[in-house]
Amino acid sequence: MRLAAGPYPAAGMDPLPSRGRLTTEVLIVLGLSLGASAAYSVVSIVNRMTRTEALGDQSTSINNPLSERPTFDLIYQLMGIFFDLVPVALCAFLLWQVTRPHLGRLGIDATRPGSDFVRGLVLALLIGIPGIGVYLGGRALGITVTVVPNALDSYWWTVPVLILSALRAGVTEEVIVIGYLYARLTDLGWGKWSIILGSATLRGTYHLYQGFGSFIGNFAMGVLFGWLYTRWGRVLPLVIAHTLIDTAIFVGYPWAAATFPALFGLPG
Repeated sequence: MRLAAGPYPAAGMDPLPSRGRLTTEVLIVLGLSLGASAAYSVVSIVNRMTRTEALGDQSTSINNPLSERPTFDLIYQLMGIFFDLVPVALCAFLLWQVTRPHLGRLGIDATRPGSDFVRGLVLALLIGIPGIGVYLGGRALGITVTVVPNALDSYWWTVPVLILSALRAGVTEEVIVIGYLYARLTDLGWGKWSIILGSATLRGTYHLYQGFGSFIGNFAMGVLFGWLYTRWGRVLPLVIAHTLIDTAIFVGYPWAAATFPALFGLPG
């Protein structure tokens, strides 16, 4: 079963590059984006595992301040979001000439806004609660570090930036790890489940810096998202689901940390 309409473009479109060129392209794209994140995460988990402090007693934070001056913190945050999306633009550029039409092969269009949103919302609700359970289970077993998803100070721009950060994560991960990678690995002749499991492993690996519980949870999420993509043929519901999940986590962290401090390793 192929994931798309076959490795050959339709009449009037540019022919696909050779296998060697496609493989090189994939490695470059991943090296500029989530493949690099995976490499850093592997080094990070090795670093954590070789410390005297137990893994479960360690912590990590995301959405950190980038400057002590609020105005420049905002500028740096927006610049970081913008430049993190450049690899997504590169993927769109690389696929633009060999899809039907343009990026329709990935389901990146406005043809089904209603169904895309409903699917994304339902998926976010179905994944959100089990995701919390995986995190709590990992904390209980001592295989997941304490994750602080929002370390930003409170300014007028904090919530909008956190929402943009969630959107960045949703777009970057789903377009590259699902849309682009599935398209290119299909072009290279990979089978359906080889792609699903390979992509899910990559997703889990670049979350290893949070501990093994996060690897397991994100691997499972990757398998589910990949399987749904092979059925729906659309990336947008996955982007919506991912963005909603991260928005709830990023924006809701201050309330959650104050209400359930023990979950975040904070004093009660």
